[in-house]
Amino acid sequence: MDFRFNFFIDKNENDEPDALGKVDLELHSPKHKQESTGKKQQTAATAAGASLKLGADAQQDETPSKFFKAAKEHSIPEDPNKILENKVMEITSGLYSVNVSVVETMCLDGVDAEGIISKSVSSRSDLIPGVYEGGLKIWECTFDLIDYFSEAEIQFTNKAVLDLGCGAGLLGIVALKGKAGKVHFQDYNSTVIDEITLPNVVANCTSKGSRLDGRDNRRTNKPPSKRPRKAECLPDMLTKCRFFSGAWSEVSQLLRSSNSSFSKYDIILTSETIYNPEYYSALHNTLAELLDKNGRVYLGSKVHYFGVGGGISLFETFIEERNVFRTSIVKTIDEGLQRCIMEIAFKDSI
Repeated sequence: MDFRFNFFIDKNENDEPDALGKVDLELHSPKHKQESTGKKQQTAATAAGASLKLGADAQQDETPSKFFKAAKEHSIPEDPNKILENKVMEITSGLYSVNVSVVETMCLDGVDAEGIISKSVSSRSDLIPGVYEGGLKIWECTFDLIDYFSEAEIQFTNKAVLDLGCGAGLLGIVALKGKAGKVHFQDYNSTVIDEITLPNVVANCTSKGSRLDGRDNRRTNKPPSKRPRKAECLPDMLTKCRFFSGAWSEVSQLLRSSNSSFSKYDIILTSETIYNPEYYSALHNTLAELLDKNGRVYLGSKVHYFGVGGGISLFETFIEERNVFRTSIVKTIDEGLQRCIMEIAFKDSI
């Protein structure tokens, strides 16, 4: 079957500083208020935040109801042309990704049924708890995880993978290109799935090259071909994918209660999802419900999120107190604001 795609590659795709400049530059975002704070504050702030949070409500195991959003599965159109219509694509870390500025303009013109763009603009924030959880941006730790997969030679072949809080879906796309058996994508907002995640997955499925071939377009001047190639494997790759929007707990319930037999995930990938301590219970429960008994979670996070309160140490303590998982910090990135990659597994796993 022959597919032809109607989209464009941004003419600035070879300008690597511009491509990277789109990541984490909106300083009004709660996630990035910490950028202006010195590293010396990290240890004290993390310790203080952990003490206050865990001392006040360590026994709480419920996520506030305002963060519950009904789960929905998004179908893949039979004609992939429809997904990529009027989309402008860029090259980001060797992968195709939608130009978000164009998407935002279209959403302001009425494409966004949730109204997350107008609400984000009016509130001057990339995060509105219970409304919009930042899925239109590619956050810094996503690139840390992609690099780690290559460095640690993480094997995705025939694995069942979940990209949790997927946003652009780059982590799941890397797994898909790594010959995963199935890849599911989840984001809080349906607009993100329809306008960002699905187009990115389709665009990358048409390219025969793999992100795990050692090339990193953030460090070289060798971008992949300007247009994704028409690929015979496109239908097969897309049949490995499912797309969901909604709160973690609701998506977990939808998956486990579906008529078809549900198999748990060998690998769960998640980036910058522990910035808000109020979400820890829902995230922990979702991981416990969806991860295979011998599976692994790879989580990328900043050490501390100033102005929001979360961070790697606080989440690690949260996990330890529940005595379900074991954790290990497999990589620390000191460049810029300190960040970590955490591996999570069940305590009794192999």
